[in-house]
Amino acid sequence: MTPTSTYRLQIRSSFDLDAAADVADYLRDLGVGWAYLSPLLEATPGSDHGYDVVDASRIDPARGGAAGLDRFAASSRTAGLGILVDIVPNHQGVADPSRNAWWWDVLTRGRQSAHAQAFDIDWDFGGGRVVLPILGGTLDDVLAAGELTVDPVPTDAAPFGLVRYYDNVLPLAEGTAPVVETSSAEAVRTVLERQHWRLEFWQREGETLNYRRFFTITTLAGVRVEVPEVFAATHVEILRWFREGLVDGLRIDHPDGLADPGGYFADLDRALREAGATDPYVVVEKILEHGETLPGWWAVDGTTGYDAMADIDRVLTDPEGETALADLDTALRGEPGAAYDDLVHDLKRAVADEALRPEVLRIQRLLPAYLRDEPDTVDALAELLANFPVYRAYLPAGADLLVAAARECANRRPDLGPAAMALAIALQDGSSELSRRFMQTAGPVMAKGVEDAAFYRYTRLGSLTEVGADPSHFSLDVDGFHRAQQERQAAWPRTMTALSTHDTKRSEDVRSRLAVLSELADEWAETLGELRAVASTGHGPFDALLWQAIVGAWPASAERLREYGVKAAREAGERTSWSAPDADFEGAVESVVDAAFGAAGPIVDRFARRITGFGRSNSLSAKLLQLAGPGVPDVYQGSELWDLSLVDPDNRRAVDFGIRRELLRRIDEGWQPPIDDTGAAKLLVVSRTLRARRDRPDLFARYTPMTVVGEHAHRAVAFDRGGALAVATRLPAGLDLAGGWGDTALLRHETPTVDAFTGRRFDAGTVPLADLLADYPVALLLPAD
Repeated sequence: MTPTSTYRLQIRSSFDLDAAADVADYLRDLGVGWAYLSPLLEATPGSDHGYDVVDASRIDPARGGAAGLDRFAASSRTAGLGILVDIVPNHQGVADPSRNAWWWDVLTRGRQSAHAQAFDIDWDFGGGRVVLPILGGTLDDVLAAGELTVDPVPTDAAPFGLVRYYDNVLPLAEGTAPVVETSSAEAVRTVLERQHWRLEFWQREGETLNYRRFFTITTLAGVRVEVPEVFAATHVEILRWFREGLVDGLRIDHPDGLADPGGYFADLDRALREAGATDPYVVVEKILEHGETLPGWWAVDGTTGYDAMADIDRVLTDPEGETALADLDTALRGEPGAAYDDLVHDLKRAVADEALRPEVLRIQRLLPAYLRDEPDTVDALAELLANFPVYRAYLPAGADLLVAAARECANRRPDLGPAAMALAIALQDGSSELSRRFMQTAGPVMAKGVEDAAFYRYTRLGSLTEVGADPSHFSLDVDGFHRAQQERQAAWPRTMTALSTHDTKRSEDVRSRLAVLSELADEWAETLGELRAVASTGHGPFDALLWQAIVGAWPASAERLREYGVKAAREAGERTSWSAPDADFEGAVESVVDAAFGAAGPIVDRFARRITGFGRSNSLSAKLLQLAGPGVPDVYQGSELWDLSLVDPDNRRAVDFGIRRELLRRIDEGWQPPIDDTGAAKLLVVSRTLRARRDRPDLFARYTPMTVVGEHAHRAVAFDRGGALAVATRLPAGLDLAGGWGDTALLRHETPTVDAFTGRRFDAGTVPLADLLADYPVALLLPAD
């Protein structure tokens, strides 16, 4: 079963499953095919995202529990909705060990724990213990300060007593408590020496950590779902949903962290079918690099849609602005910036050397002795990871990528060439733990180096530094866009497509507004100069990023923009960072934001007004291209109206469904909304396109590029999906400067059609775009009754 569309809902304590059930009828009226829920399994208390699961055997009571899912499913079925749920097979939350029964048992009983195999722990490297780098100083310093205390009193949860370190509570091992007769440092040290865990200074994490994490987050411990018993235990509740008909499909989080993603999908598909799912719909959060394709042998229906997002963003970007924006970037830096590939390499290398050093050292420990003991092995491993061109390969396919990475190592570091090639050859055995570990590490190196660093340093145009995008590929022409859509329709017709997600760096409407800068590059350069004259961080490229965020999200609150600015500065890691915050630079960031609400306010208002109308045109075009295009379109919660959100947690704010219901009711009663601050014009486009897909799926069964002729033909994207014909405007600022569409026209069959947005009828084969797009920058022509 394939959804006609999905609508993502963030389920949490403040918007639980019962709250979601209350909007099922609204989703139906909007035209949605399936409701798409964020993770439901029990997570760390207070978690708004749910990716830190602590108990895979039940639905989080804070999110509504099992009864809440029953009520939500009943409400959704009444509304005719399918249900898709996000799951997290790669890791579990261990921030509070006492909340995760499996992790707690491992810390209590060590290798003898029934759950020892559930977590990806290198026991031998830890001397038979789990290394916990949570101390604020060395163990000697912490003991001397009396910061570690022992409570030997048994409890049901801790039968042998506890150790406390500020908010951290850890279990004593069997046979330890009787030796505790005093709270002296030496007595505590004696206790710690007999534990199944070992405390370390957090700054020694790179040399001591011995369990796999999610990226660099030590409070998310990797889970070994490749072990059949672990797979069964972590999926028992998920499979119940299918057996009882509560859920129809799954979204798989971070599959690249798994030892064998393809094997996991095969196991999952088999388990789902045994649970009664005849045609389970499964999409995976897979980030494809430019030109990369999803492995065809995976038992999945496609990705979560970042690849489609990149196509849409780039077709709405003016290639004429690239040189001017590059020149602006050079002026801000005082010299030409590093080529994007070089920037990515350097930042990935830094991640491999520092934040992900424990993972690199674990790979080294698995090498055959003739490689492991060479003095430059760790250097060569880090360099190979820095040059690996995609998130990971799925061996034996993709072995050529290892060779290519080794050759690039030789180009950049001739001294490491032989070692890198020897490593590449050794890593090609896809069945070995060595190769699996390398691939499990390549993804986090890419993500931390690119998404969480390079995207905050490569600041010439923020709309292109988005998850799944490559900003060195500045734009995409209409023919290139059509080719990408035809390939998607042919190869992955059931893949999800997206414009905004809980992980995007900027919402679709912010990116659509910032895309206008590619058309008005000179005006932007002049305006940025005025803004920087009022307030600057002293770092030109970061000023560009920050002022783009301000004008892109305007009017946003000062609090939201301050939080974004500080997070962005720490992610960039140039003048401040998460591990070493610089109060002076972060103060300068906040001062820039404050200036936007003070002395720089008139400049911000003027430029925001200048680009807002064009940005809204881009937003409507982007939405139509996504919703009418190949694949299964997802609407992120609230984005059916204008949504000027920035990176999380800003994009997880509460949604006012009351306003959306009221505006949709007015539209259904015949109101033709203007393109104004209400965002109702976007709601019109979303609802009419989703309803058409749901009610007439036969009209969306193929993809044929349509021909536009005339002086501004390049400013339109038009395609026929098999009866539904979509037309969207691109590069609206240039179109406005030219005075309109002129003689530009759409060539089509002479069949009666009606525009789903305006109700206007078109019978002629040639339709002037000045007529077709007189009210909105987009049109969806459907067969007339």
